Amino acid sequence: MNKVFPLSILFFVASIGWSQNSNYWQQKVDYKMNVVVDAKNYQYKGNQSLVYTNNSPDTLKRVFYHLYNNAFQPGSEMDARLQSIADPDRRMITKTKVDGKEIKESRIAKLKPNEIGYLRISNFKQDGVSAEAKEVGTILEVTLAKPLLPNAQTTFSLDFDGQVPVQIRRSGRNNVEGVEFSMSQWYPKIAEFDFEGWHADPYIAREFHGVWGNFDVNITIDKDYVLGGSGYLQNKNEIGKGYQDSGVVVTYPKKTKTLTWHFIAPNVHDFTWAADKDYLHDIYQIPNGTTLHFLYKNNPKIIDNWKKSQPETARLMQFYNETVGKYPYDQYSIIQGGDGGMEYAMCTLILGEGEYDGLIGVIAHEMAHSWFQHVLASNESKHSWMDEGFTSFLEDLGMNEIATKKTSNPHEGSYKGYYFMANSGKELPQSTHADRYDFNQIYGITSYSKGGVFLAQLGYLIGKENLMKTVKRFYADFKFKHPTPNDIKRTAERVSGANLDWYLTDWTQTTNTIDYGIKNVEDKENATTVTLERIGRMPMPIDLTVNYKDGTKETFYIPLRMMSFVKENPTPETKRTVLADWAWAYPTFTFQISKQLSSIEKITIDESGLMADVKRSNNVYPEEVKSEVKK
Repeated sequence: MNKVFPLSILFFVASIGWSQNSNYWQQKVDYKMNVVVDAKNYQYKGNQSLVYTNNSPDTLKRVFYHLYNNAFQPGSEMDARLQSIADPDRRMITKTKVDGKEIKESRIAKLKPNEIGYLRISNFKQDGVSAEAKEVGTILEVTLAKPLLPNAQTTFSLDFDGQVPVQIRRSGRNNVEGVEFSMSQWYPKIAEFDFEGWHADPYIAREFHGVWGNFDVNITIDKDYVLGGSGYLQNKNEIGKGYQDSGVVVTYPKKTKTLTWHFIAPNVHDFTWAADKDYLHDIYQIPNGTTLHFLYKNNPKIIDNWKKSQPETARLMQFYNETVGKYPYDQYSIIQGGDGGMEYAMCTLILGEGEYDGLIGVIAHEMAHSWFQHVLASNESKHSWMDEGFTSFLEDLGMNEIATKKTSNPHEGSYKGYYFMANSGKELPQSTHADRYDFNQIYGITSYSKGGVFLAQLGYLIGKENLMKTVKRFYADFKFKHPTPNDIKRTAERVSGANLDWYLTDWTQTTNTIDYGIKNVEDKENATTVTLERIGRMPMPIDLTVNYKDGTKETFYIPLRMMSFVKENPTPETKRTVLADWAWAYPTFTFQISKQLSSIEKITIDESGLMADVKRSNNVYPEEVKSEVKK
């Protein structure tokens, strides 16, 4: 689509949200880059001009850039981490047997000079004056020629020389599916500076954080390549190749060897592209909505799946729009990149082969990131659960929406993952930096599964209606900002009226677990006395269901005192009694059911399964029906 998104609308909408907090500020960048690709040698040269606006109250004497490509070199921090972590990413290692013993070796350690990745910087200037720029691994440290005052603007310019690594993870060349160029994290990217200071994390294969801005990028490459990625293509009438299906046919002069692809990406915090000589390019227009672009290899084995995925992708985007809020760009691209799936601005790079269910599942997840990471841009490195977890939550809802057979709890997989981790003895708090986990598996479960459960369980606390209102308000209030964990908590409090600080603290900053049990049930004076116990450290309100032998049932709700809140009845068709609140310091809670024990068939704590109780076997009375409870 040859259209520039109306920045005035974006900034007007964003300014409404900003005005709610007069102390809020964020930096702004405007990139202009010209890149020439030597496709034969997988190298590229470019120049970058970056207008940097310091909206902070600080005077900046230094700035920092990310040089991600430098991670793909023997001896890098990524290489060292890959060799030291207990369970290295299987995609980044090779396995060999020595004397019958399996040896895992880093693929990065084996890269030859013409296979490594690098990004070298030269001629760094600030407003035309040379500045000292020092490469330190994957970070460029720049001492400014002159301090940048608050509310001032300056222009940084530099030249860069890069080599595309053999694809080890996300970015690279000639991956297992034969895609030639997967160009993510490929350019000198200025680090984020916010109220916490600089976020100049070294790259060791985890997550990213970036500054909002506009990208104007020219990529010159051999004419045989088809490109797709972030932004709107400005010169499709000059390009032609790959766009014939949209009615554009171009005849090149015989002497033409290269073409320049001109993209503009407004108000994003990243820019990614991919290229291959064998890409097919389909366009799918959502009625009165976004234009979807699909770029994938001309492989007969995968074409049917990619064609089939297009209307389903449109259904998912429409569902996400309705559930969270409108996707703010006019274009989104799904591109075969050949390594797992990873979200980028206005696009995703994903594996293109395999079964259809896997393809649509990856699309569902990566596209959901467009709301939670590329519009609601939390700091992935520090709070990966806000991105991956919330994305998983939305993905689960979306996949259930398009499924032929619906499930009552689409987040069941996330709960199972969390239970496994909570009982493994290896869990670390969600507040752990993404680079600091002892196990990749625990990082993944913490971010994806436990992060998804944070929202699903929030629905247990405040009710499903309040949860979905919270998600929408969170998006409306914090899009084009960088929300923190406190922001989602405060949004839920504003929507529901509940006090939730304890929830954010226990769930994300500790490894406290939820474990409630039915301690005792006995007849007493023509009634039944029930005693519950809190075994885990983490407090929760309690939904309790009593099933009677005559086929009827009723529910009881025990508010949590520190919440100062009573949830709406989640099953209004069933009679509910609201009991006195339960304060955390009391280990037990006793109440009465007005019927005799002989009339009771079953008593269940949290019949919905939305409270993440790590030992559900003690949630049911009597014992003989424990096996019926899903674990």
